[in-house]
Amino acid sequence: MPVVSIIVVLVIVSKITDRVQVSKLSKFMQSSIVWFLGIILTVFIGALSLEGTLTSSVDGITAKTTKAAVSTLIPVVGKVLGDGVDSILGCGVILKNAVGIVGVIIIIGICLMPIIRLTTFSIMYSLASSVIEPLADEKIVKLLDEMSGVFKLLLAIVCSVSVLLIIGITLVIKISNSGMMYR
Repeated sequence: MPVVSIIVVLVIVSKITDRVQVSKLSKFMQSSIVWFLGIILTVFIGALSLEGTLTSSVDGITAKTTKAAVSTLIPVVGKVLGDGVDSILGCGVILKNAVGIVGVIIIIGICLMPIIRLTTFSIMYSLASSVIEPLADEKIVKLLDEMSGVFKLLLAIVCSVSVLLIIGITLVIKISNSGMMYR
């Protein structure tokens, strides 16, 4: 976000005055942000996928160990309690799935408002630059057009973070489900 603020300042300075031209620097910074987002998304998804595979195996082993320990260590009613532990773990998975799905829906709802707002700002700035083009100075038209691009960049950042959050939550839900499959 601080880099986006610097880009806004560079765009404004570049479009207002003819003496200082830093438009190439602002374009480079915008391109760098897009590349950085792509790399972060790739690393995040790869790391979570690898961690999910390892964690699910450990969770399955833990569930089997707990059931075996309860079945063998408690005399007389150990077998019944072992089956009860199995049922409790299954109910826990169902409850966790319901809470997880509701949580994902709530997070999508929370993420939609900034996405809609940034999309609206980007469209408004593009529309304003196209409407005032015959009437205003060329610098102002270019400034509004560049500001539309900055809002598109902010939109890309918010969408990327939203996707990371939703992927993270769904992988956590998946990790615990696959762990229960191994019992």
